[in-house]
Amino acid sequence: MTVQQLNRVLPATPGGPEPSPRRPHRLTSRLVRAGLAVLLAAGGLVAAQATGARAVAGTRALSAQAATNPYERGPAPSNASIEAATGPYAVSTATVSALSVSGFGGGTVYYPTSTADGTFGAVAVAPGYTAYQSSIAWLGPRLASQGFVVFTIDTLTTLDQPDSRGRQLLAALDYLTRSSSVRTRIDSGRLGVMGHSMGGGGTLEAAKSRPSLQAAIPLTAWNLDTTWPEIKTPTLIVGADGDTIAPVATHSEPFYASLPSSLDKAYLELRGATHFTPNSANTTIAKYSIAWLKRFIDDDTRYEQFLCPLPQTSPTIAQYQGNCPHTS
Repeated sequence: MTVQQLNRVLPATPGGPEPSPRRPHRLTSRLVRAGLAVLLAAGGLVAAQATGARAVAGTRALSAQAATNPYERGPAPSNASIEAATGPYAVSTATVSALSVSGFGGGTVYYPTSTADGTFGAVAVAPGYTAYQSSIAWLGPRLASQGFVVFTIDTLTTLDQPDSRGRQLLAALDYLTRSSSVRTRIDSGRLGVMGHSMGGGGTLEAAKSRPSLQAAIPLTAWNLDTTWPEIKTPTLIVGADGDTIAPVATHSEPFYASLPSSLDKAYLELRGATHFTPNSANTTIAKYSIAWLKRFIDDDTRYEQFLCPLPQTSPTIAQYQGNCPHTS
């Protein structure tokens, strides 16, 4: 058999069949052994050496592919894909009764239906003062369809303050990863927190208390504590230029300014928005929340393009600050 004939049987070029990225070495080894055996049997030692060299190069390329981030989920992102109302994953839900848990008030879990991609990162989301999980429910399916397990929670009482809401977010994550019906779908080392108003203040409290969290996103947050130098979790603070309940000058802006300069952090101020803008589906909030969670919970650097260079002012963005490039 000639080298040309063998190449038609065992293609070693990028146009050949691509092995599964989870088992590259096994398939490559079979191809190499088969190619060498045929060539040696035909007496083509020189051709075998050439084929072996190509196979080694192929093995190295596949090894590099296998070494890429195993937590990349879903197709390559685009502006259209992260602005879409629905991501690539079908979503299922599970209701968690307040009577079945302790430390928080129950809630709803939204999760990708398919298990084909393995485990996912998880995010707990808390509502604001006097509010219920229904006020932030739109974030559940929106984020879960992009490849996260999302837990929108009720608090023990609607009057709970930020420090209590922070503890409840952590209790919800602990339940989600240890006891919930979807715990096997979650990577307990890839967790984040979000929250609106006092729930946003609770998000800061949770990140301060648990540095192992991978991402925090306070939405028009309210907290009497305005300095957060202890936080080690990559944090995206979202404020609203028309917020009169937690004005950015006394809340979101000092929160952001107090975060360590070495921290991966960002401040997104929504244009033409109010304190209650996060209570309704919002493309700008969703886009940058998805990018932030993907980048820091999944370490998916494909989403860096939406965060660096820093987004410019626009009809929906009054200002955006942050550090680039990110180092976490």
